Amino acid sequence: AAHNANGQQIAEWLDAHAKVEQVYYPGLPAHPQHELARRQMRGFTGMISIEMGSLERAAAFVNGVRIFALAESLGGVESLIGHPAMMTHASIPRDRRYAMGLTDGLVRLSCGVEDVQDLIADLDQALAAV
Repeated sequence: AAHNANGQQIAEWLDAHAKVEQVYYPGLPAHPQHELARRQMRGFTGMISIEMGSLERAAAFVNGVRIFALAESLGGVESLIGHPAMMTHASIPRDRRYAMGLTDGLVRLSCGVEDVQDLIADLDQALAAV
């Protein structure tokens, strides 16, 4: 339950941040499948995807975090961050990745059970460097 609560708070915080172009999270009312998720889920998960706008901006953000660990695996109790264009999907040609919605600027977050204010502070200081 803590990762659900953390995910919701962090998604809302990221959604209001000027340096984040888009937040993909079913707990946000603007998400196209929010109503479906609301009916099917008890919590909206700790998994968040964000669009940073470019490979360089995404890389700067990912490299700037201190609490979120860089990892390809997601969904554990610790907070993790991944950059699919440079990690899990690096071998897929750019045009194919884009067709799947995996842009150069896409970043995935898996919010763990740490204190949510610590996680937000970590993301804030990383975004300040972008």
